[in-house]
Amino acid sequence: MIRAARAADADAICAIWNPLIADTNMTFSPLEKTADQVAELIAERPCFLVAESSELILGFVTYGPFRGGPGYAHTAEHSIMVDPLSKGQGAGRALMLAAMKHARANGIHVLVAGVAGENVAARAFHKQLGFAEVGKMPEVGRRWDRWLDLVLMQKRL
Repeated sequence: MIRAARAADADAICAIWNPLIADTNMTFSPLEKTADQVAELIAERPCFLVAESSELILGFVTYGPFRGGPGYAHTAEHSIMVDPLSKGQGAGRALMLAAMKHARANGIHVLVAGVAGENVAARAFHKQLGFAEVGKMPEVGRRWDRWLDLVLMQKRL
């Protein structure tokens, strides 16, 4: 089931997000999230959805502004994370389809993904959903004492 996230989901979301922050390059920031920070994001973002099965949170997707200023009002950047134990079960796809539907209904014309260049699985996942690679920014991120490339992908809704 895909539903709107609630503040009460913040701990479960942190349990998915923080190991991915700590142990992967899915995000270039090494700063783990607190439940309070996640609850704030849930309250302020135009879209923050979770996939739930048997009262367990399997993953989440959220989107927010791509860049500041009114000229970018119809473009949003999203983040999606799925519990590694739930990968391949359709939660990620269901989350993205719901987020794209929500975005379309709320006047978003383009959805952007910023993906680590070496995250082959995330790039393939987005391609399967119709996202195109539109740019590569070499060595703009840094983790674990090495430079990381950022691949920009977008989908016109």
